[in-house]
Amino acid sequence: MHKNLVIVESPAKAKTIEKFLGSDYSVMSSFGHIRDLKEKDFGIDLKNNYKPAYVVPDDKKKLVSDLKKAAKEAEVVWLASDEDREGEAIAWHLFDELKLNQEKTRRIVFHEITKPAILHAIETPRDIDLNLVDAQQARRVLDRIVGFELSPVLWRKIKPSLSAGRVQSVTVRLVVERERDIQNFVAEASYKVTGLFNGIDAQGQPCELQAELKRRFTSKAEANQFLQACVNATFSIDNIEKHPGKKSPAAPFTTSTLQQEASRKLGYSVSQTMRIAQKLYESGKITYMRTDSLNLSDLALGTISHEIKEIAGDKYLHIRKYHTKAKGAQEAHEAIRPTYISEHSITGSAQEQKLYELIWKRTIASQMADAEVERTNITICISGNPELFVATGEVLTFDGFLRVYMESVDDEQEQEQAGLLPALKEKQLLTLKQAVAQERFSQKPPRYTEASLVRKLEELGIGRPSTYAPTISTILNREYVDKREIANEPRTYNVLTLHNGVIKEEVKKEKATIEKGKLSPTDIGIVVNDFLNIHFPSILDYNFTAKVEESFDEVAEGKTEWTKNIDQFYKKFHPNVEKAIATTGKKAGERELGIDPKSGKPVFAKISRFGSVVQIGSATDEEKPKFAALQKDQSLESITLEEALELFKLPMNVGQFEDTDMVVAVGRFGPYIKHGKAFYSLPKGENPLDMTTEHAIEIIEAKRQEDKNKQINHFPEEEIFVLNGRFGAYIACKGSNYKIPKTMTPANLTLDDCKAIMADEANAPKAKPTRKKAGKK
Repeated sequence: MHKNLVIVESPAKAKTIEKFLGSDYSVMSSFGHIRDLKEKDFGIDLKNNYKPAYVVPDDKKKLVSDLKKAAKEAEVVWLASDEDREGEAIAWHLFDELKLNQEKTRRIVFHEITKPAILHAIETPRDIDLNLVDAQQARRVLDRIVGFELSPVLWRKIKPSLSAGRVQSVTVRLVVERERDIQNFVAEASYKVTGLFNGIDAQGQPCELQAELKRRFTSKAEANQFLQACVNATFSIDNIEKHPGKKSPAAPFTTSTLQQEASRKLGYSVSQTMRIAQKLYESGKITYMRTDSLNLSDLALGTISHEIKEIAGDKYLHIRKYHTKAKGAQEAHEAIRPTYISEHSITGSAQEQKLYELIWKRTIASQMADAEVERTNITICISGNPELFVATGEVLTFDGFLRVYMESVDDEQEQEQAGLLPALKEKQLLTLKQAVAQERFSQKPPRYTEASLVRKLEELGIGRPSTYAPTISTILNREYVDKREIANEPRTYNVLTLHNGVIKEEVKKEKATIEKGKLSPTDIGIVVNDFLNIHFPSILDYNFTAKVEESFDEVAEGKTEWTKNIDQFYKKFHPNVEKAIATTGKKAGERELGIDPKSGKPVFAKISRFGSVVQIGSATDEEKPKFAALQKDQSLESITLEEALELFKLPMNVGQFEDTDMVVAVGRFGPYIKHGKAFYSLPKGENPLDMTTEHAIEIIEAKRQEDKNKQINHFPEEEIFVLNGRFGAYIACKGSNYKIPKTMTPANLTLDDCKAIMADEANAPKAKPTRKKAGKK
């Protein structure tokens, strides 16, 4: 029996803490929350002041029993869950469910898992902060009300199995509105003029100078007229300006900025970043990773100062105190930083090492001196013309924080790097070697990445550090938003080139580009968003959602009672739910495209139980309606009558091969060819309506050859195959796969060898199931 029982929420955290405490301490994990609202019931007593009905799930009952037993035997129980609202709620649920004694229970918090931090926490325990608990309860209850009451409305009005949530619905709205901005965007053309000049520098050496005209022309005629004026013009330097400039480092990481920068620099998704950061925190490598604070402790600043002096010298040190600008900043009390600044790298997985290095560099750079630059602008005038060319240069005179780290940006516009300009004099004559007027187009708004969406949510005050990752994961998992590849059609553009007194005109074509990893709304996401916007505008209102977050903050500060906030919301929200259910008419998202010329029946685009479809005829007709699924590059909003009618050509017979019909069709997983009993998927991007007999045969033969290469051996009498797989050779038999020992050569296996391997694996002792770590609710 141990005198002290420490309970944390994760086994990894427990393992790390156990190293720092003596034999008098036992550390156990609650594996996240030990209880929650009832899963299938409403779980909230509306008649009893919105009292939540908490239950211990079946998979946690044995754990709770073990914790109760350990707590009963211990002299003191230390509740050491995370220091945010979620962690406070976990501590409260433990206290309540385990029936702990107030006198022998201590609540301790720390934002880094180091021995000094743990020992200091034990020396300075506190009570459970019920205001923080109430704030978490308020969020949980409000989100349950919204989800539980809205989801059935969506089932009736759109399709079964849909769900809605307070923060997730607003997040989908952001993605939908951005997509519509892109679709409605009309690019404006202009002509950018650049000139390449020859001159003599201060050392008497020939030099070149690249400059850009300050003005952009709106038409080709204007650009051509300007170039004509340059044919016999003289060019001279009107003005040379030099002035110093500075670049300052970014602040240390918060949850939001870590998610953004890990996405830009490392290509990590938001949820991936948080999983890795959680591991780093629980193993004592970094401070708490759910925070919107920019503060660094005095102790941390002292060790950072020492480290900067060691690696770069005194002149690189510049201590700064940052202040957060995030709406309703709360959670932990320090920015994300390494727990030991002297550790430049760590052991661990490659992903953990990369994220740690990013955090270390950002932390160090935040306390380093500004980078110093010298910026030079050279203005070139044109005889007989008011227009001016400008050349811009920039030279780094002191690298400062850039010696360690440079923040990335989301902006996709061209980042032209200004370099060193030649040493020239004012009034000096230059010779125009070449001038180019190139047609450019204004850029459409960029689609959100996970990183830029997090930044937008933070700007609007929607959600908090602990909610960004689960919110984005939810809208992706529920297929309201996806990350499909989107091809941008290349445009033609005009280029006018003045060289040796002659203007040459060319028409060029942009390179085709494909957007990857960008967030786009699905048809179902758009339909749900539009329905909620009509019937529940307050739920999707950005200001309302931000105000709800502020009300949670007030509860956490003890300024308001959480049940009053819930009551005010529910009394306005519930009547809208009843009103929406009572509305009649066609289902949300249904659009009539026109009349089918063959049958004379109406054609609709709509959401069905199986996804986006087009339909000929109505449910009230004697003859059943015909349906066809939309292809991946089609949407309910944009599909035309002609495109819809084309889809009804599928399934389509494209000829015979080996005296058997080849039928092309579209299924749940995309377009395919059916040949006898075999199915062959079409290559990515191919349109099934364009399929020919010859190409269908090519696809079938290519797949057969691929399967042939995959097969090493076959024993038909026992239905046993020896196959090449993604991770090496294996044995396949009647739906089961078996590993081949490394000591054996797959090509040399006999039937008896295969049977022996299968028998050995079948008789091998089964591994004990491991307890699955419960994430935060």
